[in-house]
Amino acid sequence: MRHPEHPEARGEDSAGAGPRPLRPGPPASPGNLPAELTAFVGRAAELAAVTAALAETRLVTVTGTGGVGKSRLAVRAAAALRPRDGAWLVELAGVRDPELVAHALAGALELTDHTSRPPRQVLLDRLAGREPLLVVDGFEHLVAATASLVGELLRRCPGLRVLAAGRRPLGTAGERVLPLAPLAEPEAAALFADRAAAAVPGFTVEGAHRAEVLELCRRLEGIPLALELAAGRLRALSPGQLLARLDDRFRLLTGARPDGPARHRTLRTAIGWSHELCTARERLLWARLSVFSGPFDLEAAEYVCGGEGLPADEVLDVLDDLLAQSVLTREESAAGVRYRMLDTVRAYGADWLRATGDMARMRRRHRDWYLGLATWCELEWFSPRQARVAALVACELPNLRAALEFCLTEPEETHLGRHLAGTLWFCWVGCGRLAEGRHWLDRAVELDGGGPGREASRLKALWVLGYVAILQGDTVPALRALEECRDTAERVGDAVAAAYAVHRLGCLALVGDDMPRAERLLRSALEEYRRLGELNSNVLMARVELAMALAFQGALDTAVELCEDVREVCEEHGERWALAYALYVLGYAAWTRGEPDRARELVARCLELDHAFHDLLGTVLAVELLALFTVAEDAAEAAVLQGAASRLWRSVGLPLFGSRYFGGPHALCAERARELLGEEGYAAGLRAGALLAPDAAVARALGRAPAAEGGRGGRGGAPAPYTDEPAASPSRKGGETAG
Repeated sequence: MRHPEHPEARGEDSAGAGPRPLRPGPPASPGNLPAELTAFVGRAAELAAVTAALAETRLVTVTGTGGVGKSRLAVRAAAALRPRDGAWLVELAGVRDPELVAHALAGALELTDHTSRPPRQVLLDRLAGREPLLVVDGFEHLVAATASLVGELLRRCPGLRVLAAGRRPLGTAGERVLPLAPLAEPEAAALFADRAAAAVPGFTVEGAHRAEVLELCRRLEGIPLALELAAGRLRALSPGQLLARLDDRFRLLTGARPDGPARHRTLRTAIGWSHELCTARERLLWARLSVFSGPFDLEAAEYVCGGEGLPADEVLDVLDDLLAQSVLTREESAAGVRYRMLDTVRAYGADWLRATGDMARMRRRHRDWYLGLATWCELEWFSPRQARVAALVACELPNLRAALEFCLTEPEETHLGRHLAGTLWFCWVGCGRLAEGRHWLDRAVELDGGGPGREASRLKALWVLGYVAILQGDTVPALRALEECRDTAERVGDAVAAAYAVHRLGCLALVGDDMPRAERLLRSALEEYRRLGELNSNVLMARVELAMALAFQGALDTAVELCEDVREVCEEHGERWALAYALYVLGYAAWTRGEPDRARELVARCLELDHAFHDLLGTVLAVELLALFTVAEDAAEAAVLQGAASRLWRSVGLPLFGSRYFGGPHALCAERARELLGEEGYAAGLRAGALLAPDAAVARALGRAPAAEGGRGGRGGAPAPYTDEPAASPSRKGGETAG
């Protein structure tokens, strides 16, 4: 039964049922809004209208034609509001599968969850009690899925606000729609002048150019994207020449589609005019670049778009010309310089690419590049470049999704989709994306299509699926996938796949408390790895897992020897992810041997590494051990850490796998804390720790936050941000630049 004060109990929709007052966060409130790379011109009245609407209702949608500046306005408004729990940009233009909308939302919010719960449920759990602002952009092709998700989030998370930007409303109850008109003439001229000055330093609209610029603004109807495209042409043409060419183009094309809105015709005409002014090579590159989903780098553009009329070594020059004409934008990312094409411009290029009959070939080249990139990243994961790989796959995720979608919807490409989904195991497992990995792997193994390498790709997808399911605590599907992989691999003679399947079956036995079986299977897998010459992060993890099985059976010396060997190999190869788990075992052994200082040092380093990789399982295991190390010197702090761990386990799965072995340190810590604090004192510590968000919990466990603050983690009275990512997690750049 609902509480009588709940909005739904009063028959009201929560999106418009008297929202809480907007409470600004601290100056450094969390979020991922991109930095503005160009001046924001005008729109004072529109900004005020958005702010006022968000104070009155919890769902506001800015609508308008493509290129009118919806995205830029929404991001600027969100940045000015500074909501308490951050403003978060969710870009959906590159998402094609409706089932991935919730994954995209969770990714934008930097939420990490290792359980098998649907991402929608994860979002509901994490947003409960928080007051963030979501900026949802580019949802037009996913209206039903987006509206369903946004509507449920708003109903069940009363502190949430959503600012959407699209060409049509979401159609959700309680939505306030604010149509965005093009710029008025003075603001349009100011925008043109600003962008023109960037192309031609010293350019102004005064004097001889004034009348021509004002006429340009009138002809382009104040649409920011059209104005930016025109301004980009001033390196080669004068305003008068621009106007003359534009007049010719309008006479030819205006009214060509009488069924469409006038402003849509104007924008398409303006983009078509800009396209017509491009050289043949510029038009060719524009069309080919439309296969990218989200940002891309130069190397990708050269490989995918080079050849047949545009040599790869000339792509850079042509790309630079498209940048100068505002067809592309340049942005910085954690993985380096990236380029982006606005969705409106990309759609125009895609139409041309289809008209040439070259779309399928370009999508295959796009797929080939990202399959190669994933293969390189898998190899480089076992190297000093692990952190770079993690940053790279985060930037390239939209394009990797596009490559997966292409493979898994084309019958002759299915085997490559399975191979790609399996190759990205390090992204799913090592970078905290288990739920999305499970989505792709489940799809991949259900499909029957394929080609050369069909069996090998299926076997890889199966053992990776089993691995992901184990970490999600989903043991029945894990066992089914791994046994199928092992049996099929033995039948067809694939020794590598069989070894990985046996390894993960050993891991399943480990978390299921069958230590003798875990030891037997892991030893068998390691022997096969040695015979095959296999050495990578997975092999090192098998050694660590064997060490865990031995340590839990009392063979500490052998466990320590194994993990010291792993540590040596990790240092030699620059591996850090598997190293963290080796340090966990070494810390456990040091504590067991009565070396508390060394134990704390080892596990603290383990925690730092796990948190940097967004590995929640490793993070929470380390916090549990540090709580045990703390209990003798500060029982109240140990209780707080156990409370923080309990919150983390909700995002990982069954606490301590339901294992009496993994749960041993927790039980011992709880027993001692209760003896020292009493039941009430211990319970109070647990409650305080449960208020800590992951960043704050990690800082607390590492001794970087004052213990006297109780559950506030040194953050004052406000709850900690809900992000499950490191505090230094890089924000992404993006969003429409026009207007």
